[in-house]
Amino acid sequence: MTTPTTEQTNIPVDNEPTAEQSTTGDKAKQTWMEEIEVAGGQLVEQVKEWINEGNVRRLIIRSQDNKVLIEIPLTAGVAVGGVVTLFAPVLAAIGALAALIAKVKIQIVRAEEPPQA
Repeated sequence: MTTPTTEQTNIPVDNEPTAEQSTTGDKAKQTWMEEIEVAGGQLVEQVKEWINEGNVRRLIIRSQDNKVLIEIPLTAGVAVGGVVTLFAPVLAAIGALAALIAKVKIQIVRAEEPPQA
């Protein structure tokens, strides 16, 4: 599999503590967003990878002109127990989009510390 074209933009979404924050005073995880571009043929496999990561809260798939094509809310820890099968209808819809569109922009909302720039 080839790697997606990445134009990563780390945009903090909020600084509110999340459910993952420890009560022992550990640093809170931030909700933040990154944007990347992916070729249509790579879209389904890339979405499966993000679902399996478990730290993705939401995926927003946009066309090249920034029109929202599909928005997929994910809950924290959704990948436990092979839950990807629950997303089969969503993945089928994404596959149909991928067949029609050469390149898409994806916003990935995550709950973790953003990477250091």
